[in-house]
Amino acid sequence: MTPTGPNAVAVADQPPLLSCAGVHDARHRIAGRVVQTPVIRSDDLERMAGARLWLKAENLQRGGSFKIRGALLAVDRLVAAGSRGVVAQSTGNHALAVALAAAQHRLPAVLVLPTDAAPTKVRRIRETGAEVLQAGTTLAERVAVVEEVGETCGYDAVDPYQNPDVVAGQGTATAELLHQVDAADGRLDAVVLPVGGGSAVAGAVLATAGQGVDVYAAEPGAVPALTAALRAGGPVTVDAKPTIADGLRPDRIGRLPYDLVHDAVAEVFTIDEDAIAEALRLALVHARLLVEPAAATALAGALRLAAAGRARDIGVLVSGGNVETGLVASVLGRQTS
Repeated sequence: MTPTGPNAVAVADQPPLLSCAGVHDARHRIAGRVVQTPVIRSDDLERMAGARLWLKAENLQRGGSFKIRGALLAVDRLVAAGSRGVVAQSTGNHALAVALAAAQHRLPAVLVLPTDAAPTKVRRIRETGAEVLQAGTTLAERVAVVEEVGETCGYDAVDPYQNPDVVAGQGTATAELLHQVDAADGRLDAVVLPVGGGSAVAGAVLATAGQGVDVYAAEPGAVPALTAALRAGGPVTVDAKPTIADGLRPDRIGRLPYDLVHDAVAEVFTIDEDAIAEALRLALVHARLLVEPAAATALAGALRLAAAGRARDIGVLVSGGNVETGLVASVLGRQTS
């Protein structure tokens, strides 16, 4: 039986969405509506790492992050099904991506962010014409508001972790990275992705299936949601502590991403705050990339992988660049070893 509805994972004339072929099909469907972001290499960084680092610069993507990829696919499907409007929650980047995708269709959108969301992200969402609601600081508080808006307004939720279109869309960033490295006569041993709710690493698992590329995740030690889930045998809510990586603050990994990655991810690196800040500084100074701490978390994980000597060619999803200027100034002003 062919699945139906806005979150269907397969269509009769398309490959299953949650597969390597599905990710490549998704890449074709969003071609021309997203930027084919460059893959950057830095001689200085590579000397420090002792490995080749292929940095997929999604900080230069529409909306400032890779999240636009999945949002376009999800909103397209909802519009085709006759949606009256969309509602979504996130710590910032997914909400902005959904707002941009909805604006493309002139579809009403309500985005739910934490009360301490980065002002830059709140401002950019409002600039799209979408409505912003702010609720609490935990995932559960935001989800409750999404459910209320959905029931009150009849809007469809675009979940950042549970929606198959979102997961497949995020996987197109890794698929594109593999293609670009291959075009440069390279061959990746591994890819490292930041993990919050899990859509990026889940998409990477799909995109790399059968290609002999190990997938690693990196998350803040302050919010070890995937590490805790792997230990518990399923998603659990963790006691989240403050982190500069605001994009990786979900205190619970999504069930769909967990199901896709728990047997496929090679390792999860937990990165402390100092290492995240230092990776942000290194990206700016040596690769000339202004990145947000979530992206720096992945770079810090790649540097740890390189130091262990387990990979020579490492792809890194530089997931976004929506960073507060005050934070950048603070990081650059720190003394480093």
